[in-house]
Amino acid sequence: MKRIEVKLSLPVVAPLLDLMKASSDVLEAQIAAPITLDDIDADFREEWRAELLAGQQEELHALMGLFNSDFFINGVVAFDEDNAEIIVRACSALRLRLRRHDLSVLEDEQLESGGVDLETLPAALQKPFMCYVFLGTIQELIIQHLDGAILRGPVGDAEPSEDYGADADDFDSEKD
Repeated sequence: MKRIEVKLSLPVVAPLLDLMKASSDVLEAQIAAPITLDDIDADFREEWRAELLAGQQEELHALMGLFNSDFFINGVVAFDEDNAEIIVRACSALRLRLRRHDLSVLEDEQLESGGVDLETLPAALQKPFMCYVFLGTIQELIIQHLDGAILRGPVGDAEPSEDYGADADDFDSEKD
């Protein structure tokens, strides 16, 4: 099974965890992506919304669970084929929350290009922006190294598996 371990800089990541936890707590009660289902039967709509929320909660718990006491001892989080998809979806939920609430004054292009000079951002936007970039970096690492659909290509074209390691101090990563 493919697995990547990422060593993170505790002084950089620890402050972001507070924001991730606060956003995760908000998302315990609301779906990250706004959905309008007015044309669907009310009973069905509520069941569907409840299922989506339960799935989102499970994903967020998995992501936040990576940052347990072991993380604060060794600074390492691990991703494998079993948790990759769940972690990517949890990162998406948090990024949507940050984008819609904390970073709404920034343009999509600024957020997606990462071409924002952190020092020119108002202090209130710096931490949410860093968190947004951090979560995006986690997603990129997983997609590059663990997403089976991307790595395998069409069914039947599977390549032998490789183990990858990554070091993401200050969000930089490289393949071992």
